[in-house]
Amino acid sequence: MDDFYTQLGLSRNASEKEIRQAYRKLARQHHPDVNSGDPGGEEKFKRINEAYQVLSDADKRRAYDKYGKDWKHADQIKQSQAARGHDYAGWFSGSRGNGEVFDLGGISSNDFFSDLLSGFGASRPSTVQYPVEISLEEAYNGALRHLEIPDRAHRSQTKKIEVKIPPGVDNGSRVHITAGKGSTQNIYLQVTVRPHLRFRREGSNLYTEVTVPVADAVLGGEVAVTTLKGKVALTLPSETQNGQTFRLGGQGMPDLINQDSKGDLYATVKVVLPEGLTDKERQLFNELKELRSTGR
Repeated sequence: MDDFYTQLGLSRNASEKEIRQAYRKLARQHHPDVNSGDPGGEEKFKRINEAYQVLSDADKRRAYDKYGKDWKHADQIKQSQAARGHDYAGWFSGSRGNGEVFDLGGISSNDFFSDLLSGFGASRPSTVQYPVEISLEEAYNGALRHLEIPDRAHRSQTKKIEVKIPPGVDNGSRVHITAGKGSTQNIYLQVTVRPHLRFRREGSNLYTEVTVPVADAVLGGEVAVTTLKGKVALTLPSETQNGQTFRLGGQGMPDLINQDSKGDLYATVKVVLPEGLTDKERQLFNELKELRSTGR
């Protein structure tokens, strides 16, 4: 049977709009009321509808892109993956902060069903959640934490493990690890990112203010903008206005899934007026005031 993309005549990177347009066109073309004489028309119409129902839903589409025809078993596949006892350093999963769990490692659906047949998938691992608080810098670079967890093999004892928090996590992100090779215990780190004094975060983008002397704002100039990986130069055009915002591409947070991709940093200009004017400076400002008022 053709996959859902083929059924709708689409490429795998089709946009939501393209999916919707392809479905409407095919639905009109193959509707049973239009093709009452086609014995296979009704079945084809059902397949078109099924393809659209999956590809038009972002969550279902992600599961289909990853697991193909076995997309309905995504949750069981993840449970089986945990039960296989992957070492925590070898794979982990988490979420972008909206409660949705993502998976950075994976097993094929063939492995999943083999595990079910061999009994691996029959047992459900226990789940424990640990709150973890990190700084914005740690969310940018990634971080390590040491946890003390119950030792299921020796119930009266605990054991220490080192866990890795990936770059790009946000408030509410859940990082999924296992307690070590051979363990069926699932551990979720519930991440909280502390507020930052300099930066405000929205998704993968960061927002900050940069103070600019009035002369540089009027005449143009170069100012240093602090980012999470150091300072970068921002060239201001002449007559830059107070409150004007400039985008510094790729200076934001790393993407949780694609670590090579980063958001942007938006720097808003805060013009600083001079204090402690000298007589000469005051004279120059008066001359400027007169020039601006007379229009000369």
